[in-house]
Amino acid sequence: MIVLPFFYGRTMIHLTNISKQHGTQVLFKNASMQILPGTRSGLVGPNGAGKTTIFRLITGEEEADTGDITFAKKITIGYFSQDAVEMKGGSALSEVMSAAYDVVALGRSMKDMEAAMSRPMDDDAMAALLIKYGEACEEFEHRGGYDLENRAQTVLTGLGISPDEHNLPVESFSGGWRMRISLAKILTMNPGVLLLDEPTNHLDMESIVWLEEWLINEYKGAILMTCHDHDFMNRVVSRIIEVANKTITTYSGNYDFYVRERDIRMEQLLASHRRQQEMLAKEEEFIARFKARASHAAQVQSRIKKIEKIERIEIPEYQRVIRFEFRETPRSGEDVVGFSNLSKIWETPGKEPKTVFSNCSGLIRRQDKVAVVGVNGAGKSTFLKLVSGQIAPSGGTLNIGANVNIGYFSQHAMDILIPDKTVLETLQAAMPHENLGVVRNLLAAFLFSGNTVDKQIKSLSGGEKSRVVLATILSRPVNFLVLDEPTNHLDIQSREILLGILKEYAGTIALVSHDRFFLRSLVDHVFEIDQGEMTHYKGGYEYYLSKTGRDHRAL
Repeated sequence: MIVLPFFYGRTMIHLTNISKQHGTQVLFKNASMQILPGTRSGLVGPNGAGKTTIFRLITGEEEADTGDITFAKKITIGYFSQDAVEMKGGSALSEVMSAAYDVVALGRSMKDMEAAMSRPMDDDAMAALLIKYGEACEEFEHRGGYDLENRAQTVLTGLGISPDEHNLPVESFSGGWRMRISLAKILTMNPGVLLLDEPTNHLDMESIVWLEEWLINEYKGAILMTCHDHDFMNRVVSRIIEVANKTITTYSGNYDFYVRERDIRMEQLLASHRRQQEMLAKEEEFIARFKARASHAAQVQSRIKKIEKIERIEIPEYQRVIRFEFRETPRSGEDVVGFSNLSKIWETPGKEPKTVFSNCSGLIRRQDKVAVVGVNGAGKSTFLKLVSGQIAPSGGTLNIGANVNIGYFSQHAMDILIPDKTVLETLQAAMPHENLGVVRNLLAAFLFSGNTVDKQIKSLSGGEKSRVVLATILSRPVNFLVLDEPTNHLDIQSREILLGILKEYAGTIALVSHDRFFLRSLVDHVFEIDQGEMTHYKGGYEYYLSKTGRDHRAL
């Protein structure tokens, strides 16, 4: 978290002709961007392009090799990153309020000034004190000092930490919940500029929607964020700043606008590159044909000088998406999973039994694509464990249909990967009878190509491990995919690739996901678990929202 004094100016942060490289890798060269008051910008680009470096340059954690970074006077910056933050010794609420220590200090200073004004002083001193006090009051009000504790409680609750947990010690929260507390600290600060690195990670659907609304309606400052959630990005930002190909490009529009405009620009660039290559080929052909003839020497030299002066158009090295052709999915029976009066009770020694859900009945048929939805703790993951055979029900009946082969993915599935194996070795072990070309093609479909297939599992990021597990599952002859949060840790490009694969998948799918764009684009049935019971909506995600009257924000 970075805190600097507050200011609203014409340009809050300006990066001018920035160059930066890590080792031999050039991230950007003579690149520029600016953050203006109140603007909401999404920071996008391929992995390794330099998005995190932009954050670190702004916060001073890194320095540019060349170029200038200028800040408006008295600016405040709040930076939420995915790096673990140490928390100890206080409650969740006190930890969140500690982020606004400068506001608390300002409040104390105002009280000291109020006390000073009650004592005799000459007119000039009183006038100067009144001006200073007025400026302090204005800043204190703007920073939300008068409702600091109430705001901290509101933000904590909105991010899924209930009021009866606000006073629990921070040590009692798991890593994912501590990240929510860390995010709450940054939001409670109410800084002039919010730098948010993947703010929706570790959040469930309800918290994502709350955060979206808070940023749109409550927060008045500027935002620069990375985010893997397509819908969240579309709704919050109105500018896209792309870090790619050693430069920084700003697009005026949301994420969908950026994708359309980027593709148009790429088509234009490819056409210009093609025309230039054709022209160069003709010139070089002329030079090669006549360079030995004295009668054409002047023309040859003229053309050599001409092509030497031409600035060559370079084609960006975007990740190439490989389409993998899956073999025909083995056919299952028409009824894939049937369940009646299904219930699950968790029993822990020394504690009261906890009923997750009861009286759940339904049927998943062949080629259905089912989303399982419900509030946090409703039992969505538990239901997927039941239908995939990971756990046994406490009551009711559950029948798996004929010739159903299940592929189950959960976040714990990454734990079974062998750390010292490479990506290629891991998939070869899952596909022992396939040739190397088939294995490599499947890996390429999941963005592993070239030297990346030789990376050891232990060196992979969470998103890369997820892609390895998903590729492993889809390499097998499964006809029923049970996927618990398959989009966690995946960036937007990886999510779009997985979405494309699942759309073409000929088997049956049951999944839990907090990605609304993913759900809306894929599923044709929704099972909602609410207060221990299940309702089946025979339509897609938007149909479910319309039938239940859910908040339009979740569309």
